[in-house]
Amino acid sequence: MSILALLAAALRDDQIRTDPEALEAYSHDDAEWAPYRPPLAVVFAETLDDVVATVTAARDTATPIVPRGAGSGLSGGANGVDGSIVLSLERMTGITEVNVDERYAIAQAGVVNDVLRQHVAQHGLWYPPDPASQSIATIGGNVATNAGGICCVKYGVTTDYVIGLTVVLADGRVARLGRTTAKGVTGYDLTSLVVGSEGTLAIVVDATLSLLPLAGREERAIVGYFDDLVAAGRAVAAVASDGIVPSALELIDRTCIDAVNAWQDLGIPSTASAMLMAKVDETGETGQRLAARVAACFEAAGATGVERADDPDEVDRLILARRLAYPSLERLGPVLTEDICVPRTRVPEMLARIEGIAATWDVTIANIAHAGDGNLHPLIIVPDGDDAAKERAKRAFDEIVDGCRDLGGTVTGEHGVGLLKLPGARAEQGETVQDMQRAIKRALDPQGILNPGKAIPA
Repeated sequence: MSILALLAAALRDDQIRTDPEALEAYSHDDAEWAPYRPPLAVVFAETLDDVVATVTAARDTATPIVPRGAGSGLSGGANGVDGSIVLSLERMTGITEVNVDERYAIAQAGVVNDVLRQHVAQHGLWYPPDPASQSIATIGGNVATNAGGICCVKYGVTTDYVIGLTVVLADGRVARLGRTTAKGVTGYDLTSLVVGSEGTLAIVVDATLSLLPLAGREERAIVGYFDDLVAAGRAVAAVASDGIVPSALELIDRTCIDAVNAWQDLGIPSTASAMLMAKVDETGETGQRLAARVAACFEAAGATGVERADDPDEVDRLILARRLAYPSLERLGPVLTEDICVPRTRVPEMLARIEGIAATWDVTIANIAHAGDGNLHPLIIVPDGDDAAKERAKRAFDEIVDGCRDLGGTVTGEHGVGLLKLPGARAEQGETVQDMQRAIKRALDPQGILNPGKAIPA
């Protein structure tokens, strides 16, 4: 039987779409210029059994299967390939358990990040990973790419909170990995192996996520304005050198400021070349002293102005510009998004290199950064339909990746390798490491049907 016939026998009609509109809409994520091909069909799983049935049909017909969450990825990790089935988990939205005493929740792959955060907050708990796409990105996608976010400088990324997973393997078997206890080291850490594997080793159906208490935090914001992007980078290095661990340390440059002001008019000083936003969340006098130390680092690095706030609404207002930066830039034209990560002390040098690369290739590069952990997101903006500018943008993209590696960095901090970062990953890892990855892939997916061509260089 064909793959479509097998799927039709196992699932309801409304769980399978083959119309051109659906095939196009579900054939790619948000990565500009990453190659993709429309799939044979899009399958909408609603239960664990649906995922098993879909994977089993793919196994029996040697059909590639591409798992997908919200499609908000920025590396091409959810892009369709020739002859594939796209398996959407967006309908699997159950939060099946919140254990207050042990501080964990079990969420299905289609649960939206921010929905989970709001749900556990009702129980006095907090799920820290907060990617910029938190209002649309799903837990399954966050697990697939090991997503980070604004507060990860202090609280870590997705893998720091995933203590268990239910996954479907390439042969259709179900594996329950990990634990619900605070500690556990039985056997290999297969949970961590799957986190960040971009759907190439197993399909995540649900995740058991460690939580923190919601109480005991008093957020304060410190915002510095700089006439020079590199000076803002020096402020980042100064915060790190002073031993301060803020709960957020975010940077946007003049291009982002102008885009945000044009869209939402937040009143950010239009003369600033860069804006550095920090948060600390220690309580009482400890928090006040820490905020003062951050402000002092900003001023010593050359900030032309510093604002501080401890009122929750004012804190949110000062940080809002960072969350609006990416959608504001998307209004200007197609955006090619970078995701490099360098040592914190090398942030000023990397920002200077990015400015030089933009000038060399005559392209507009906006800079957004989780600056506190050296994770930079240079965004290359190209006028729609300008093929010459698109080619220059690709050259600039490659030079940024090379420059990051020269400074001891890595080619992806949180978006995943997907398709766009395969050349950079190959250069970064070396043949021995790639051989190890390929061996793991062959062991768990001997047919090579799970998200083929993604995450690890062939």
